[in-house]
Amino acid sequence: MDERPGPRPEISTEGPQRQLTQRSSAELWGRLVAETFSLPGTIEGHSAVSPASSRAVFLEIADVTTPETSLAPDARLEPIHLHGVDDTSIHLCLPRERASEVIAAGWAQPHQFGDFGTEVLVYGPRDESELEVALALIRESLAFARAHN
Repeated sequence: MDERPGPRPEISTEGPQRQLTQRSSAELWGRLVAETFSLPGTIEGHSAVSPASSRAVFLEIADVTTPETSLAPDARLEPIHLHGVDDTSIHLCLPRERASEVIAAGWAQPHQFGDFGTEVLVYGPRDESELEVALALIRESLAFARAHN
């Protein structure tokens, strides 16, 4: 994975974890949200663990959850949630090794409340190429959840 250019954005140190700088434009963020919920087998809903401005990404056929693949291990399988337009970061789950690679390449950092090393905060995309990276990571997260459900 290519490294993310530039410095990492500032992230809150108190919960809920959120991106404070280098946010996506409203237009770019809107495209990410629309493209995410146009992916086959996804359902938009309310997150069990994130602020009301966030949108949970659920799988149509997922009734059972394995804790490593969900941001809400004691609720419906929630492999991803998209934070609001005033934040534009993404929490998602990836295989542990892949999560470490994405963090090392500067695209994400560990989730503030992660228990398994699979939960990361992906920074909101700043341009078209970063939008493609974010969408690819979203697809990877969905595949990870499907493979373990």
